[in-house]
Amino acid sequence: MTLTYLDLTPEQRAGLDDLPFEGNHLVSGPPGSGKSLLAAQRAVMLALTGTPVTLLTYSNLLRQSLAGAVHALAPADRSVRVSTAHAWLEDWYGARPPRDGNGWYDWNAFFDRAADTGPVPGLTLVIDEGQDLPPQFYRLCRMLQARTTVYADECQRLTDSHSTLAEITGKLGRCTRHEVDGNHRNTQQIAALAAHFHTGAGVPVLPDRQGPPPRLHRFQERGVADLLILLAQRDPRQSIGVIADSKHVQFSLLGSLQNRAPRLKPQLYTSDARGGRYRNLDLGRPGIVIVNRRSAKGLGFDTVVIPDAHVDAACDPTSAALRMTYYVLATRARRELHFAYEGETEPPLLAQVGPGELMRG
Repeated sequence: MTLTYLDLTPEQRAGLDDLPFEGNHLVSGPPGSGKSLLAAQRAVMLALTGTPVTLLTYSNLLRQSLAGAVHALAPADRSVRVSTAHAWLEDWYGARPPRDGNGWYDWNAFFDRAADTGPVPGLTLVIDEGQDLPPQFYRLCRMLQARTTVYADECQRLTDSHSTLAEITGKLGRCTRHEVDGNHRNTQQIAALAAHFHTGAGVPVLPDRQGPPPRLHRFQERGVADLLILLAQRDPRQSIGVIADSKHVQFSLLGSLQNRAPRLKPQLYTSDARGGRYRNLDLGRPGIVIVNRRSAKGLGFDTVVIPDAHVDAACDPTSAALRMTYYVLATRARRELHFAYEGETEPPLLAQVGPGELMRG
């Protein structure tokens, strides 16, 4: 295998090279610090030891993105498998595993199976967005004696069954903590707005890169399509991530765009699709990609549009869950960030942001 470094700063590369091959490791860092790219690089590097590696995610869309990164790093090699955690667990368990009713499994059944079968020789796992997996998953990793590296940020939790950094290290047992810092994705203006929604300790360090200020738009029904067409036609080379709260909004926007600007060929992803055009995307192609909020973790787009901020108008603006959601949404944008709402009044959370950091109109 030939290893290629992609878009790493000297500090990121040094941190990657200094991470021991053996043992369990938890690498934490803020949005834009490059955790997903580092996870792909780490998986490829571990495969150099001669043991097949599995790179795991919670989201299938992030799996697709990381599969592309792994292919770019080692295009001729097949020793890194990229999978969702659900798919990997089902493969390991064998028969259809029993469910517990909350989207995961009956973990006691997994623990019983692990006790019966014993450790898996040479099992090597790298996990991206590890905060979105439950603590029981890491207990299973320990029972299987997996060599596990986890990349995580507990300020970006968007799942109901999530883990804190302390829970990850506690369940894995012996686990070394590492940190990556810096924001290499957002502009200073986008990062400053995202800081309003930050729920963790301390204040994120703002990047130096400059860009236009984020904007808040008030539209009539289905007016967001006009903005998307304008953005796409202005720069056909950019990627535009439309991150919606519901599948209804996703397909409504898709229909409007297909009717009014079919040449744009927008893509849509929904986790409900079992295959085909709404399940498998070409994330390397520029243009519009319409996704759900729960599928946005780990992704980045040149421009991000949140088309339905009005759905959060009734939510408590001090809610940690709401603020964490908007922190994740805002930090997906590399260059431009747009929020849109319908109605007469601004959503309370966004209304708290001053005009110097969020332009109106």
